[in-house]
Amino acid sequence: MLFEGKLKVKAPIQKLWDTLMEPETLRECIPGAEKIERLDERTYDCLIKQKVGPISVRFKFKNELVNLNPPNHVEMQGKGEDIGKAGHFAQRTTIDLKEIEGGEVEIAYNCNATIVGKRAMFGDRIMRAKAKKVEAEFSRALQEKLRSLE
Repeated sequence: MLFEGKLKVKAPIQKLWDTLMEPETLRECIPGAEKIERLDERTYDCLIKQKVGPISVRFKFKNELVNLNPPNHVEMQGKGEDIGKAGHFAQRTTIDLKEIEGGEVEIAYNCNATIVGKRAMFGDRIMRAKAKKVEAEFSRALQEKLRSLE
């Protein structure tokens, strides 16, 4: 399943990049993030809880930064499983930051995710709606985090 979108953030691009590379920022800003821990310069151990429809899932996974071009581009890939053993997933995500007028940065993302098991029963429409909700919550939390750093 392919998820993609764009959001705008008011911040200098380098400050945004540095903030996004911090595990604590990601844990604070990603809805449902219970744990994001840096294992080394490119690998993160993650635990994310999400509710889709009436079902909650907790995915434990490793995410690896496979291509970095600071402060404009990052590619990451990860794999993991539902803690309840009801499925597993893999994802590859590309994020591009681009300075635009008005002191803003456009964040464009593209995530190709494969979900296998019981959690795959959710339809494309439900998963996309959930992804948009998570994006909106992440955007608000990131803006608040950046304001707190000023």
